[in-house]
Amino acid sequence: MSHIALITGGVTGIGAATAKLLQSSGYTAIANYYGNQEDAKTFHEETGIPVYEWNVGNFEECQDGAAKIAAEHGPIEILVNNAGITRDGTLHKMTEEQWRSVIDIDLGGCFNMCRAVIESMREKRFGRIVNISSVNGLSGQFGQTNYSAAKAGVIGFTKALALEGARRNITANAIAPGYTHTTMVDAVPEEAMDDILANVPVGRLGEPEEIARCVLFLVEDDAGFVTGSTLSVNGGKYMA
Repeated sequence: MSHIALITGGVTGIGAATAKLLQSSGYTAIANYYGNQEDAKTFHEETGIPVYEWNVGNFEECQDGAAKIAAEHGPIEILVNNAGITRDGTLHKMTEEQWRSVIDIDLGGCFNMCRAVIESMREKRFGRIVNISSVNGLSGQFGQTNYSAAKAGVIGFTKALALEGARRNITANAIAPGYTHTTMVDAVPEEAMDDILANVPVGRLGEPEEIARCVLFLVEDDAGFVTGSTLSVNGGKYMA
């Protein structure tokens, strides 16, 4: 029986590419989404991958969502925390809502989802957790104190979780993508995008499929010696 893999924010962008790749690689892929029903419907019709709606920023909804998947498919063995939002603004203009919404979804969502699956992973003595961070969590970014803080927090969270899960064959790793062709990045104004690309040595945006291939590597059964790592996939924009 193939491993059950849940991808949050899994019906568009990096999440959708990851779900499709895991499915084609023999995993039972399941996608979470929130609010974007049309995207979810189209994704499900095109791929056959089951989709479940809940807000990863809500602890109880994550518990209920994981329990429903376990009842209908089996316990989640692979978790890809991909769901995320931006609410950009310089700090002197940032509202409390802009701060809290990004922290609650981008960082809080990692806690909520990992907490929802960690006990079953510990019981099975197997688990693969991949948390999607960002190059801006490593380098910082003007106008993104909230997003940069959340994505940097994801990396610290991942390292601590890796230590806790290691003896039970539960790995936790982070991927820090650079600017990638997604709905979020495609909304960047053309002038700003020119500035971004000028600072990417390879001279282009990443593709969601390139990030997905990194996820596939980290979730394999034989990747058990890789844990607590942050894999930077950013075209050379930031080298740590």
